[in-house]
Amino acid sequence: MSTPADIPRHRAIVAVDIEGSTKHTNSVRALLRNVLYQLLEEAFTIAGIERKHREPFVDRGDGALCLVRPFDQVPKTLLLATFVPVLADLLDKHARDLPDLAFRLRVAIHAGEVHRDRRGLYGEDVDITCRLVDAPELKRRLRETTAPLALAISQEIHRAVVRHGYPGIDHTAFTQGIHIKLGAERLRGWLYTPEAGEEGLTA
Repeated sequence: MSTPADIPRHRAIVAVDIEGSTKHTNSVRALLRNVLYQLLEEAFTIAGIERKHREPFVDRGDGALCLVRPFDQVPKTLLLATFVPVLADLLDKHARDLPDLAFRLRVAIHAGEVHRDRRGLYGEDVDITCRLVDAPELKRRLRETTAPLALAISQEIHRAVVRHGYPGIDHTAFTQGIHIKLGAERLRGWLYTPEAGEEGLTA
């Protein structure tokens, strides 16, 4: 008989990671973590993705995993067209208001099946999202821009959402630039760099 941990639940998966957090002291990292969670909460709320639509954030030390449940009111387009630009804008505002605590983010978005047991989350799609947010190509993209964040999306998100050019999403602005390995399989990812103040992922 299957236990709850054996049954996957479909989720949109957002991973975020603070750039260069290891250069800070532990006391500063504690402050940055608090701000990160506040900005994530605010960005999701402004985007219309309320707490009832998602699960509690999962801590990653210098980042977090955010799981969004499948609701008709929360299509994956909302993550790309609204949440990401709002988060970029909030990061930019925070940097202007508190420059000593300014930071930038790597962000990855994927969707798939997620397992949970008493120790936390696991599963192949969780691994894919974490590989994307830690990809060297995403780190390099963030180093090469002055934008407050850089975004990586999975091939699945690109195929199902981005390439169709839904309102608020400019498919031509995404470039295929990430290659990750999962076991013997090679997977692709796409890169995007939103600028603070953008009205969606549009040209």
